[in-house]
Amino acid sequence: MLQKATPSVVSVYTARIVKVANSGGSSAEDELLRRFFGIPTPQRDNRFEEPEERRVPQGVGSGVIVSNDGYIVTNNHVVVDQSGDDADEILVRLTDGRELEATIVGRDALTDVAILKVESEDLPVIAVADSDNIEVGDVVFAIGNPMGVGLTVTQGIVSATHRTIGIYGDDGYENFIQTDASINPGNSGGALIDTKGRLVGINSAILSRSGGNIGIGFAIPSNLAVNISHQLANQGEVRRGFLGVGISNLTPDMAEAFQIEELTGVLINDVEEDSAADAGSLKRGDVIIEMNGKKVESANDFRIKVGNTIPESEIELVVIRDGDRMTLNLKVGKSAGRFAASANELLDGVAVRELDDDLAEHYRIPDGVAGLVITAVEGNSPYSRNFSEGMVILEVNDVEVRSVHEAREKLHSGMNKLYMFSRGRTGYLAVRVD
Repeated sequence: MLQKATPSVVSVYTARIVKVANSGGSSAEDELLRRFFGIPTPQRDNRFEEPEERRVPQGVGSGVIVSNDGYIVTNNHVVVDQSGDDADEILVRLTDGRELEATIVGRDALTDVAILKVESEDLPVIAVADSDNIEVGDVVFAIGNPMGVGLTVTQGIVSATHRTIGIYGDDGYENFIQTDASINPGNSGGALIDTKGRLVGINSAILSRSGGNIGIGFAIPSNLAVNISHQLANQGEVRRGFLGVGISNLTPDMAEAFQIEELTGVLINDVEEDSAADAGSLKRGDVIIEMNGKKVESANDFRIKVGNTIPESEIELVVIRDGDRMTLNLKVGKSAGRFAASANELLDGVAVRELDDDLAEHYRIPDGVAGLVITAVEGNSPYSRNFSEGMVILEVNDVEVRSVHEAREKLHSGMNKLYMFSRGRTGYLAVRVD
C-alpha cells in the first residue's frame, strides 16, 4: 500500500532571487537548502563589489503527483513568500532522486491549494478516494518531507472531519480533516492516504504552541483539493458557485421551532433579490438539509458545497418549509470569489464598497474619511501588490469618488493616480489600467 502511494509524493524546495551587496558574510541558516540549490557559501573577499543577484533558500514543503504528465498539487503557502508573492524558483525532488524545475500553474489562497507543473512524462500518479466517505477513527498515513529530512511516513487516525480553524480568514474555505498522524513543517502539501493507499487529503496545517507536532494536524479533503487544482490547471482560475443567501447553523431551539428532527442543515436568514436563490424559489425561513443527495452538516459545509459547484450548473436541494419536506432544483450563479457581488469589482480582482458607518466601524476607519473602501483583493489579481482590504480610495485622478460608478468613470487606460487612506495615513498610489 505505501509502496504504491509513496512514489507519488515529492519534496518541494523554493528560493527567491535577491540583489545583495557582496559582503562576504557566511551563514549556516538553511544550509540544507543551500546544498540542494547548489548555492555557494559567500566568501569574505570582494565585499565592496556592486550588488549581485543571488538565490536565497525560502522554504521546504511537499507535493502530490496527480497526473502522469507532470501536474503536482501542493499548498499555496508552500510556493509563496511572506508577502504572498510567487517564489522565484521551485525545484521538485522525486523519490527516484530526479530533480525537476517546476512552475506555478495556478494557486488559490482561499483554500491554500496550488498546482505546479514539471516537464516529465510517465510519472507515478496517486489514486484518489472520495473524501466524503472517510469517518472518524479511520486509519490514515501522512507522507511528506518534514523539516527537509526527506520523505517520511507517519500513522494516525482521523480525529474529526469538517473542521474550521479560521486560518484562511472569514472568506476562506476550510473543511479540514483533523488527524493525529504526526505532521510537522515541511509536511505541508504532502499526502494523507487511507489504508488502500488512496489520497484522502493534502496535509496543510498544525495547531501547536511550539511549532512542532502535538497530534493536532489538518488536511484539505481530497475532493476539495482535486476540484480546485483541476480548475486552476484547466482554466487558470477558480470559478465558485453562488446562491445569494444568508445562512446560519441550526441550533436546538431553532430546530424545534422549525420542526426539524435532526441538528443538521442550515437556516436561511435572507435571500438576495434577483439572486440564484431568489430565482430558484428559496425563501427566508427555509431549512436546507440536503444538497445533491448529501447531508448539509453546517453553514460552512453548505458554503463549501455551493462554492465547489460549477456556475450555471443545476443542483438539487431538500428543504424543510413550514414543517413540510420539499425538493427544489435551481441553477447556481457565479461568485466573484471574495466579493459580495461582481458589481462591486472596480479593478480586476479588487472589490470596493461605498464607505458607510458599519464598514468604517469594521475596518476601524476614523470619522471624516469618505470614499470607497476595499473589501476584497483576490490573491491572483494583478493588483494584489497594490491594494489590501481596508484601504480607502479617496480620489481617482484628482477627483473625489463616492461610488463605484464615479470611480469607473474617472479611470482611464494607462497610468492612473489614486489618492488613498490606509492605516491612519494618506498618500498617492499609481496604478496602470490596461
